[in-house]
Amino acid sequence: MNKLVLLASTALAALTFATAAEAATKIQWWHAMGGELGAKLEEIAANFNKSQPDYEIVPVYKGSYDEALTAAIAAFRANEQPAIIQVYEVGTGTMMGAKGAVYPVYQLMKDMGEEFDQSKYLPAVVGYYSDTEGNILSLPFNSSTPIMYYNKDVFKKAGLDPEVAPKTWKEVEEFSKKIVDSGAAKCGFTTGWIAWVQLENLNAIHDQPYSTKANGFGGLDAEFTFNNDLSVRHWENLKKWQDEHVFEFGGPGGGDNAPPLFYSQECAIYMNSSASRAGVINNAKDFQVGFAPLPYYDDVTTEPKNSIIGGATLWTLQGRPQEEYKGVAKFFTYLSQPDVQAAWHQFTGYLPITQAAYDLGIQQGYYEKNPGSDIAIKQLTRVTPTENSKGIRFGNYVQERTVISDEAVAMLGGQKTPKEALDEAVRKGNELLREFQAANQ
Repeated sequence: MNKLVLLASTALAALTFATAAEAATKIQWWHAMGGELGAKLEEIAANFNKSQPDYEIVPVYKGSYDEALTAAIAAFRANEQPAIIQVYEVGTGTMMGAKGAVYPVYQLMKDMGEEFDQSKYLPAVVGYYSDTEGNILSLPFNSSTPIMYYNKDVFKKAGLDPEVAPKTWKEVEEFSKKIVDSGAAKCGFTTGWIAWVQLENLNAIHDQPYSTKANGFGGLDAEFTFNNDLSVRHWENLKKWQDEHVFEFGGPGGGDNAPPLFYSQECAIYMNSSASRAGVINNAKDFQVGFAPLPYYDDVTTEPKNSIIGGATLWTLQGRPQEEYKGVAKFFTYLSQPDVQAAWHQFTGYLPITQAAYDLGIQQGYYEKNPGSDIAIKQLTRVTPTENSKGIRFGNYVQERTVISDEAVAMLGGQKTPKEALDEAVRKGNELLREFQAANQ
């Protein structure tokens, strides 16, 4: 008899659980994070689901950022779109141009009665994803910015102070030549994402306009202007430094060859995303890693501006049931909680999107225990962003990044001068901008 009662109780509990699970409103979240990042993302969703009974976030991996965005666009046209889509920063202009497709996060939170104070988020992050009135359009989630990693052991072998990183490009050149000449390493520095690190951020840090119309924030009729004196000078240096073995190109696109060049200790300095921190530490098995801000030309500026961000945000798409939007708003509130953000930031190396999450990390002693882990935050927040350093916003910019990368390959390969390469990147880029403008007027 006791067994029957136990079986009945178990069955009732299972039925109750199943009924509760079925009653929860399911909300699809399409994302582009695989591996450990994807597992952490799913853990966050699972923890939210456990925290309340009404909504169930369902993460769905859709491949790369490009693939996820393409899939979302196709799904929207078929009226099969998810409620949430993770879109990388260069897709911001495309999302803004998708008329009727986006439910702006500031409006979503207001409509759903969720408290949402933009002032709590890092200014450099908020500015990138806001409209011309300053309203934030998507929720910052995994934001990063490029920084400098360097090999302390190689510095020491070359007779350099391992605790002192180069601050200026002149020092990068001097340190690199000393490293190569001493035989401590075969090359001074390498870089990932040449368009992002060595062009977009180059201009932002030096407070140079990347285009007209406030770097695209002021309208679709913007035109690229990054073929300026600073960019030409810098690309001329990259070519010269490559020929002198001071610099080694990490390859087109994201520069997939750059990390191995640093991990193998062939290159002493590596410039790439702050989100690479965990990977750098895990792969630097035989040497100590130093962390520092990106360098600048001190004859152009003595007060470098903030760098600009990469990574992605979460966009809400129109056309879903009202009940789903209530759940999305509650999930966004959950994601913004200091403990959730701090845990995500500390696990991944992405930036904490709120000041409270950063402050919590300080209280926890995280930055003291992990030297250099706050370099990206300090670089991003060292000044109030200017019109030239708040970020960039262009339609078709995914394609333009490919153009810039291709022109860099031609320049470094000697097929074009730096000026010719940059002029061509601007010319082709402006054609892409006009195509986007025509399609979105």
